[in-house]
Amino acid sequence: MFDDRTPIYRQIADRIKADVLSEALKGDEQVMSTNQYAAFYRINPATAAKAFQQLVDEGVLYKRRGVGMFVSPDAREALRSERRKSFFAEVVDPMVAEAKTIGVPLSQVIERIRELEG
Repeated sequence: MFDDRTPIYRQIADRIKADVLSEALKGDEQVMSTNQYAAFYRINPATAAKAFQQLVDEGVLYKRRGVGMFVSPDAREALRSERRKSFFAEVVDPMVAEAKTIGVPLSQVIERIRELEG
């Protein structure tokens, strides 16, 4: 379930973000409580709470006092926007640099992308 490469709270936050992006969790949908999450995955409740607090701080989740945690209505679009920015910085820019280094014309890169798209 969890790997040893990154802290568990970050893995939890990343999984919830992925669920929001895939629409497995939708805006205003309630998520498990930190205690339910901790019990289900057999982790320390403080670890789950740290992940949920991070998501609240990032605007992915919001709290309803006495009711629980919910997905923010605009969380999916905000996450998509954030991922688009990192996509160019982490994927496209290095790909273009590598293509230039090995002598692949950008027109060929674009042509290949169009082939994959269709």
